[in-house]
Amino acid sequence: MGSPQDLRYTDDHEWARLEADGTITVGITDHAQDALGDVVFVDLPAVGRTVDAKGTFGVVESVKTVSDLYAPCAGEVVAVNGELSGAPEQVNKDPYGAGWIVRLRPTSAEPLAGLKTAAEYDAYLATL
Repeated sequence: MGSPQDLRYTDDHEWARLEADGTITVGITDHAQDALGDVVFVDLPAVGRTVDAKGTFGVVESVKTVSDLYAPCAGEVVAVNGELSGAPEQVNKDPYGAGWIVRLRPTSAEPLAGLKTAAEYDAYLATL
């Protein structure tokens, strides 16, 4: 099927989407949610928290394991997906839509620089 073309990707299997207002929406990829199995809990950061690029901002817990979440860029958390508190399975059902995790206001002018395109990410997955 391939990864959505309008997103950028990290080696740690987070996706990032630049929104019209300049914020970055972040979630985990279909590959990541599949590897995790049934997600049972998502630890969301506080709105207002600042994060470093590649720094941890939360945790996803599944029936199989616990996995850290890594920020694709530096910025301030401006929104979290509070729906995940009561329905963490949205990460499995719709990782690129209703399963988004956090929205960041980036601190750099080019926050997606250095992230993989969909084609690059799919090629990376083929090496795993």
